[in-house]
Amino acid sequence: MADTVIKREDIHARLTEIGKADILVGVPSYNNARSIGHVVRAVQAGLAKYFPERKTVLVNSDGGSTDGTMDVVHDTAIDDFRSILLSHRVESFSKIAIPYHGIPGKGSAFRTIFEIAHALDVKACAVVDSDLRSITPEWIELLVKPVMDDGYDYVAPLYHRHKYDGTITNSIVYPLTRALYGKNVRQPIGGDFGFSGKLAGFYLSKDVWETDVARYGIDIWMTTTAIANDFRVCQAFLGAKIHDAKDPGADLSAMLYQVVGATFDLMEEYPGTWKGVTGTQSVPVFGFTYEVGLEPVSVNIQRMIDKFTLGARELVPLWENILSRETLGFLRRLADGTGDDFHMPDTVWVDIIYSFALAAHRNVLNKEHLLKSLTPLYIGRTASFVIEGRESSGPEVEEKIENLCGVYEKLKPSFADRWK
Repeated sequence: MADTVIKREDIHARLTEIGKADILVGVPSYNNARSIGHVVRAVQAGLAKYFPERKTVLVNSDGGSTDGTMDVVHDTAIDDFRSILLSHRVESFSKIAIPYHGIPGKGSAFRTIFEIAHALDVKACAVVDSDLRSITPEWIELLVKPVMDDGYDYVAPLYHRHKYDGTITNSIVYPLTRALYGKNVRQPIGGDFGFSGKLAGFYLSKDVWETDVARYGIDIWMTTTAIANDFRVCQAFLGAKIHDAKDPGADLSAMLYQVVGATFDLMEEYPGTWKGVTGTQSVPVFGFTYEVGLEPVSVNIQRMIDKFTLGARELVPLWENILSRETLGFLRRLADGTGDDFHMPDTVWVDIIYSFALAAHRNVLNKEHLLKSLTPLYIGRTASFVIEGRESSGPEVEEKIENLCGVYEKLKPSFADRWK
């Protein structure tokens, strides 16, 4: 790590001044001046309220913001600790705000956080998104305490989310990761995690920082790496995740490419682990579960169907190298329909994902072209999911996702047999 950030003179001096710490909370950012102040206050309040005897550090790892994000971090503080029911000021809290280096992306920001955690020899870490509007001080307790008190190495978040929020998670990453590795981690790319100092050091030792993991594949990489290497994993219920949600019909091809690409790359790294896994094990959940109000996510169904139809007309010659004749025939018929009865069954969708995973494994096409050609199929599947769940409640939609997980598990043995 010749280019490690901790060798910078100013950061080295700051780390020397701090010495060692017990808990570190990282906040990656890029032009989040509007929202990061609330996140910083929630983190400081959580550390002061739930870990008053511990030496704690907040690290803002910034991607070169031009809107004053780092200034907001420096200037934000809790002025009156009595407002969070503390009668004394806690002095064991430090802040570091630093631009990260390397490939632009969340993974590079996390690498800086891992480096500082390792240098300070912390016992427990957490990372939280900088655009969160629903974070509370209790999130810090829930993400950190299972590590500090119960010996867990990785704490995945568990949220209530709007039924149309997180469609990449719901249709691909969650059910595929669950089927492959046999752990029911509901939000494997949730964005807010707790982990041990030991696991942070393990992450840091991996040679992935010049790959797409350094962009936006970091969340699924962290989750899968923890599971596949037998670290102790749990979940923490955090209530609602309210942030800058993305329209599932918008152009998510870059995110889809990076997240699904990282998921497929991890399959290459751990075939000896996932090929022998059958069934699903539940993962312990900490926190009091309750119902929450959720912000609506607007969806333009016709626009999604139009994007699918256009993609189907243009990409069938490419898909012929990836998909079965039966699946191709179904997609042609679906694209030629009126849209009134637009429906992509679970079995077809799971066959598509497993077929793309095999195509990536066999280097059938350039990886970026391969995965970006998945985008109209994903948009079509999302349109079908939205139509099917239009009149359904959140719990009813969750049941549909559980049924999808069952199809991934059912079709996994055939997929594993074809993986050479």
